[in-house]
Amino acid sequence: MAPPPPTNKPHVCMSAIVIVSTMAALDVYLVEQNLGPQKIGVCIMVLVGDLCFLIVLRYVAVWVGAEVKTAQRGYAMILWFLYVFVLEIKLYFIYQNYKADRRAPDPLARKTLTLLLSVCIPSLFVILVATDHMAHLTAFRKKEDLRNRLFWVVIDLLDVLDIQASLWEPQKKGLPLWVEGLMFFYCYILLLVLPCVALSEVSLQGEGIVPHRMVVYPLLSLLTVNLATLLVRGGNLLWFHDPRVSTVFLGKNILAIAVKLVTALQYQRQRAGSELGRGPLGPVDALAPSLSLSHMHTPTHTQSGTEASEDALRPSFISQEL
Repeated sequence: MAPPPPTNKPHVCMSAIVIVSTMAALDVYLVEQNLGPQKIGVCIMVLVGDLCFLIVLRYVAVWVGAEVKTAQRGYAMILWFLYVFVLEIKLYFIYQNYKADRRAPDPLARKTLTLLLSVCIPSLFVILVATDHMAHLTAFRKKEDLRNRLFWVVIDLLDVLDIQASLWEPQKKGLPLWVEGLMFFYCYILLLVLPCVALSEVSLQGEGIVPHRMVVYPLLSLLTVNLATLLVRGGNLLWFHDPRVSTVFLGKNILAIAVKLVTALQYQRQRAGSELGRGPLGPVDALAPSLSLSHMHTPTHTQSGTEASEDALRPSFISQEL
């Protein structure tokens, strides 16, 4: 099996540093939550798990490089999936240990865990996007559109992490068990799927990046993040009187819904305007080549005077038809 093509070494090193540091920090949390001789057993288990994770990641990367047409895209998606899959498993055990802990909660440690996740997870996504430099995007406007899309993806990741972090941060009144489990695994699925959709959608477009071909992630974000998390926070605030609801992200979701609806209306208006520009001879764009050729046409000595005059008047006729 052939190894994948060489990638950008700085990005590979940065992604490896982020992954290893995040896993090591969660391992420290898992070990410190156990007392006495259990610490040694937990330490051995997490070390073996991390070693297996790195081995599997290496062989999967080789397989992706040999099978997928664009190795960078496939490597980024599989790396993100495995990273979040293992990270959330460790995070689930940390969350369960916090719930079962009879000692007084340590707010600093829990908030530090939230800060770590809110920095490392979006950072890895940005690094994976930067691995593919998008050399085909030569226009400045297309690059700015791509940066705006990635900015919204990072904000959505922070939104999902905020909901998940409310489960282990200090709380005055706990939610029902089924509500907490549903919230945790819903955020788990979103962190797995949404960034992979964004990575594949951006990378697959190539030179033909146009708005109507990049609607999968905005629609998923609108339904699963902006609307769903708005209902989750509203339900926790009204039904369970949860004081940890982030009103900042509530406002963000309301603004995001308004912005996306306005963008959709503008796009539909543009499509309607372009359809009105279609005449009986076909789209306007189809006449553009003939128009440019007629301007470039010059009569030769073999043409008669009548034919030359008709060729000279042809552009004006076409402009009148348009």
